[in-house]
Amino acid sequence: MHPHLLRLSTALAAVDDQATKIHTWGSKLAGVLADGGRLLACGNGGSAAEAQHLTAELVGRYRDDRRPYAALPLHCDTSTITAIANDFGADEVYARQVRGHGRPGDVLICLSTSGSSPNILRAAEAGRHCGLTTWALTGPAPNPLAGLCDDALAVPAEDTATVQEVHLAVIHMLCAVLEEACA
Repeated sequence: MHPHLLRLSTALAAVDDQATKIHTWGSKLAGVLADGGRLLACGNGGSAAEAQHLTAELVGRYRDDRRPYAALPLHCDTSTITAIANDFGADEVYARQVRGHGRPGDVLICLSTSGSSPNILRAAEAGRHCGLTTWALTGPAPNPLAGLCDDALAVPAEDTATVQEVHLAVIHMLCAVLEEACA
């Protein structure tokens, strides 16, 4: 087997025992969104792309036609990001948006392969302070983000690409649970 595929299959097998957690998250998220709440998602680099992928599946659709849900990828508004970075510093780019957009009961999902990005940690802190449910998708634990959020799914893989690929599988599993719950 190709080394990349071997790393991926090993990581997927290690995360398989987290299927119950993914189902729980998807069910909770379905309830929040069905009741008019929203999902905020943040990440850096490839994790930002994963956050945007998740929100696109929720506003658009994953598999089934259904009503759109309120889901915001916090890295997509360049004017807001550059204004916040200029006025408050890069570490506040997501936290300030969480404080502006988040409402008690909403969900914030933070994606970070390292689990130690300062701007993601600040977003999680802001989410908890504002009454959001905070979840982390990270690389290996322990890491600061996993410890800071209400719940975390840590992928036990050292390779960044492998962690991100598993995160995408988790995202699709969340979407499947959500669509099943909302059918």
